[in-house]
Amino acid sequence: MAKFLVRGKYIGEGIQGLMKDGGTGRRAVIEKLAGSLDGKVECVYYAFGEWDIYGIIDMPDNASMTAFSLRASASGMVSLSTIPLMTIEEIDDAVGKKSEFRAPGQ
Repeated sequence: MAKFLVRGKYIGEGIQGLMKDGGTGRRAVIEKLAGSLDGKVECVYYAFGEWDIYGIIDMPDNASMTAFSLRASASGMVSLSTIPLMTIEEIDDAVGKKSEFRAPGQ
């Protein structure tokens, strides 16, 4: 399973929906959406600032996470930003790969 950090910002009537459903109700909707795509919600947090809600979601693949984002964003009541998360082992694997690069002008 791939992990993703998802940030959300409620838009217009989305805020009214949050006021109606509460945080617990919205988390249940998020869990149902993730589950319908064979994913799982690890955690959900609300926050002050530019983004209203944060979550870590496990999904089988990028296409499933894209479907999650498209379905939620299509409502027009939330804007999402999705950030893929990598394990330490994946970073170690990347560091170990041989590659060549020349900086501009060198």
